[in-house]
Amino acid sequence: MSPSINASAGRDPAPRRRAAAVWRDSACQPLVVLVIAALAVAGLAPPPAAAGPVEVRLQLPMRARIDLTNRNSLVPVPFIVVSQEGESRVRGTDLDIRKEFERYIQKVMRRETDLKIIEPGPIDYPTYDLQMLARDAAFWAAVGERTQADLILAGSLDFDIQDRSGYRTEEYTSPFNGQTYYRQVLVEQTGFEYDIVVQVYDGGTGELLFSDNFKDFKSFEGESADPLRGMFENLYALEDRIVGIFAQKEVEASRILYTE
Repeated sequence: MSPSINASAGRDPAPRRRAAAVWRDSACQPLVVLVIAALAVAGLAPPPAAAGPVEVRLQLPMRARIDLTNRNSLVPVPFIVVSQEGESRVRGTDLDIRKEFERYIQKVMRRETDLKIIEPGPIDYPTYDLQMLARDAAFWAAVGERTQADLILAGSLDFDIQDRSGYRTEEYTSPFNGQTYYRQVLVEQTGFEYDIVVQVYDGGTGELLFSDNFKDFKSFEGESADPLRGMFENLYALEDRIVGIFAQKEVEASRILYTE
């Protein structure tokens, strides 16, 4: 009788022990266990016998873009309107860009952040050049001292209404002979572009803490589209980016989990 051969007799068990030790000591173990538990609760976990990659969608926290440690109050000062040579109103309408934005930003900050929102009162800018203002720390420190705000929200607004009407080529089937032709058709469209520069200053030192430029464009059919609707469609599209400066937000991301 031939002697039996044990296939595992010649294998070194050390690599398996080392792999187990790495798994026990791995910092990723709690995360993977948490993901698996979340999948199980959601009813999405694969059966024990299944193997292969599984896509998991997670809600991940994104920190505020500025440090809010010991900063509890915010004063939004009037933004500088740079379109229409400094005019605040849109020509031919009753829309006041600055006032509408002030009402909107204060409402959003109160709703989405834990900061105390302070009314700014009258602000006498030494210049309307935003780059020069960014270097004037003494001015912003004085604003912070007067309002007793930890943070100052400032910037500029540029709201542009554009006539996007033009001719478009489309197919046309003749009802007389059934043949297809091409013709030019006038399509009336109105475009709304919002360009916002957002700056945040330290109310104690006047130091510029944050600066960014947010833009959005929306187009509506019709030559006489409502500018107020267009402006707020722009603002709604930019809201998460503006709020993310001051508040932690959750973003959805996908991860691949490998199972055995």
